[in-house]
Amino acid sequence: MSFRKIDIDALDEEQLSREELFIFSNGVANGPTLESVKSGAIDVRNALTRGDTATALSIALDNPPYGLDNDEAKTQNTRSVLDVLSSVKASDIPGHVKSLSSDQQLVLMKYIYKGMAAPETGQSAVLLNWHEKLTEVAGVGCIVRVITDRKTV
Repeated sequence: MSFRKIDIDALDEEQLSREELFIFSNGVANGPTLESVKSGAIDVRNALTRGDTATALSIALDNPPYGLDNDEAKTQNTRSVLDVLSSVKASDIPGHVKSLSSDQQLVLMKYIYKGMAAPETGQSAVLLNWHEKLTEVAGVGCIVRVITDRKTV
């Protein structure tokens, strides 16, 4: 048997499984449910209607759905975040980015990359503009942390 055919990760006793990644401190395995994401989407839409894009962005980025069985919730929250990003004027982006916490900036970068992975949404120019401004504020370390994070939105 060639050494290249041995899966050394299978021999590691301390390897973290995908299921163990999503057990949160409160014991909930999947994080926010679809119902809570839908109610958050309504709050985001209401804030956008009022013209309060900063609040809408903060609501959309708080408590993102992680987990293995939350695909519909992830899709719904991604739509909410992309709606907010596309409704902010380009001149207001730096102020919005600076008002976010570092955790919210990381989550925002995850959503920017998720949006870029789906170019059929037609928002690539908006996402690139947000990416530029977010990188200026959060630094290159934000990109590295997002790319290496195993928890995806």
